[in-house]
Amino acid sequence: MNIENLRVFCLVVEEGSISQAARLSFVSQPAVTRQIHQLENVYGTLLFDRTDGKLKLTKAGNVLYPFAKEIVKDFNLSKETIKQITGNYEMKLSVGASLTIGEYFLPEVLGSYKKKHPETKLMLNIGNTQNILEKLSNDVIDIALVEGVVENTSFQTQKFADDELILVCPIDHPWKNRTEIDVQEITKEHMIWRESTSGTRLIVEASLKKYGVLDKMESYMELGSTQAIKSAVEAGLGISILPRLTVAKELKHRELAGVKISDVQMNRDLWLVQKPQRFRRSNVDTFVDFIQGMS
Repeated sequence: MNIENLRVFCLVVEEGSISQAARLSFVSQPAVTRQIHQLENVYGTLLFDRTDGKLKLTKAGNVLYPFAKEIVKDFNLSKETIKQITGNYEMKLSVGASLTIGEYFLPEVLGSYKKKHPETKLMLNIGNTQNILEKLSNDVIDIALVEGVVENTSFQTQKFADDELILVCPIDHPWKNRTEIDVQEITKEHMIWRESTSGTRLIVEASLKKYGVLDKMESYMELGSTQAIKSAVEAGLGISILPRLTVAKELKHRELAGVKISDVQMNRDLWLVQKPQRFRRSNVDTFVDFIQGMS
């Protein structure tokens, strides 16, 4: 059995194209086609249906794919493990993070980790939670750090931190010298929201609805990024409720003012997510221990 043929087969399945698989493998299209034919000869059946100029997996191809994926992954991991034992090993760690964590939390964390483990080559992927978890599922990344609910029960999840959601206003706002405000006072202000599908917004809306103020808020603006919201609040266009993680710098430098809402506490959980593995990589375990040691 040729492992490279299985790897190319998986690549064709995932890319949906022989030409794209050839490009990513730095070989010719005929070379990829030949590898697929060799694999079909081994299994004695067609793995792709090539009718009407479209490439589709046959029933046999569909059955083979998850096996091939695991075989290739285990083979690569076995090479890494042997290289680690023999001392000829390049430590690599690919971390995926949702937007807030990737932009505001991880840069400093990865910097500290790199100082402690200079031999490790770090790679960071940033995207929305769904995109990052898909990459974890497809073994594009080794580990994921995300906020929000992880619905895939096949993943191993560990809470590694809380992130408080706080009310922020311009530094010249009348609330800046208040110890706290009543939640009803928010209804008189111009609220600046993230888009309706934002996980942070959903948490805030659920909390404000609980206190009976959400339906009373008529003046608002929607912006597509946290940075845009912070800039709008700084410019005096309104107030917002944002993760403390994203405004820590602005609060420290007095570019925004944080205001406590009396008897209201809003938090979201930050999760460390792994895909169950038969063989655990030591560098992944080391990173997990490092993150947990920070909490």
